[in-house]
Amino acid sequence: MQAFTTLSSIAAPLRMINIDTDIIIPKQFLKTIKRSGLGKSAFFDLRYNDDGSEKTDFALNQPEYRGASILITGDNFGCGSSREHAPWAILDMGFRCVIAPSFADIFYNNCFKNGILPIKLPTEQVDALMGEAEQSPEGIVEIDLDKQTITRGNKLSFTFDIDPFRKECLLNGLDDIGLTLEKSAAIETFEDTDAQKRPWVSGQ
Repeated sequence: MQAFTTLSSIAAPLRMINIDTDIIIPKQFLKTIKRSGLGKSAFFDLRYNDDGSEKTDFALNQPEYRGASILITGDNFGCGSSREHAPWAILDMGFRCVIAPSFADIFYNNCFKNGILPIKLPTEQVDALMGEAEQSPEGIVEIDLDKQTITRGNKLSFTFDIDPFRKECLLNGLDDIGLTLEKSAAIETFEDTDAQKRPWVSGQ
């Protein structure tokens, strides 16, 4: 998993609430178990017309927000089913950070496991960041995970809370597999000791 330390990017505003995982990645795209390739189908019904052309009025299709690595959106983001394809799709679309007043619990947890930083901020702070992104799309937002700060030029500066364990995992690029591999020496020692005590288990 790619580590997350600092991020400097334009921010894309998606002024909607209750965006569920079926909106993020519709069910017809859940046939794959690969984490890559889902970005083109993220927000499919919002992004595309029936003929496959892009909807020009959808914020993420607008030229000024292409290439954004930060998504600012509304309350209860990621609600609905528990599909892990949702954070896969967002990450593949290029977003490393999502800022919202609140997230659905399962989606929130899945973000950390996939190298995405979900930041909860009070509604008024989210609205301030979103308003700036809409008025001045070229403005850069800087996120420092170690310091737990969000700044946008000299206009906005906020701090955010994060669980210390999740913070350390992101800073070091550790997903569940990575955490397990950190215990490789202890696991090998246990296996060697257990093989001597119970050779029939290991087939010796």
